Amino acid sequence: MRANLSYDVSEMRPMSRKDKILKLLKQFYSQRYLQVMALLGVAWMFIFNYIPMYGVIIAFKEFSIIRSVAEAPWVGLDHFRAFLDDDELPSVIRNTLGMSLIKLVIGFPLPIVFALFLNELRSLRFKRAVQTVSYLPHFLSWVILGGILTTWLADVGIINKVLLALGWIDAPISYLAEPQYFWSIVIASDIWKELGWSAIIYLAAMAGVSPEMYEASTIDGAGRFQKMWYITLPSIKGTITILFILAVSGVLNSNFDQILVLKNQLNESASNVIDVYVYETGLASGRYSYATAVGLIKSIIALILLLIANSVTKKINGHSLF
Repeated sequence: MRANLSYDVSEMRPMSRKDKILKLLKQFYSQRYLQVMALLGVAWMFIFNYIPMYGVIIAFKEFSIIRSVAEAPWVGLDHFRAFLDDDELPSVIRNTLGMSLIKLVIGFPLPIVFALFLNELRSLRFKRAVQTVSYLPHFLSWVILGGILTTWLADVGIINKVLLALGWIDAPISYLAEPQYFWSIVIASDIWKELGWSAIIYLAAMAGVSPEMYEASTIDGAGRFQKMWYITLPSIKGTITILFILAVSGVLNSNFDQILVLKNQLNESASNVIDVYVYETGLASGRYSYATAVGLIKSIIALILLLIANSVTKKINGHSLF
């Protein structure tokens, strides 16, 4: 019996440019509501992220608010040289890199470990309670948390009272007045605030791991830690890599809100980071061109770090951002 081989010859012809445009317009119209939502996001990004990039030009000018950017005289690289010759530069770089690298070494893997153990909880009610408690600090601003920390770490604060009761110290310590404690306070409070929130993306990635892999490993006699090490971690390696690349590129970024709230004249030697330096030396003093030049240097270094981290991780494990 001969099979029916009839078909529409028009479907075999290549689509013309006009047909492709019409097809694209039909798809766009069928998705018009989603497209409008996406276009609003694109418009917001273009208006607030790309158009202001024109202002970078003032890094090479002597800008003043009494005249326009076009009227400001060119000074070339004078502001960049002034920053590199500033006596505060060594301490600013040391504080910025010191706190950021410690956060990267300690603060980056902790959410992964937290997410791994949270994923292993069997009690759904207890798991939700732990998630709620760990997420809560993220939704409080640093103005509120800074006030709480300032109260806790004061001479008569709860931290001193507990340590005195345990006999670990002989006299109250004003922690925010001592520069040697500032880095530890910033790093510990940042981890406390963001640990639970940072773990969300890892938990989402773990939810995509096939249950069949865990069932097969159970049949083979694997324990919980073996499953985490040989199944869960390799399955979320791509997510970890991308977030690590972004963390490396942001190593010169300090938590401006946090440090500005906790900073004072007594701990200034340990709290003066690039972001605070730009705010106080550039913006607060009206040196807008100088502040822009420092910010541009920081952005260029961040881009270089991003490219290096992306290249290294791609060669090591085959995963990268681009």
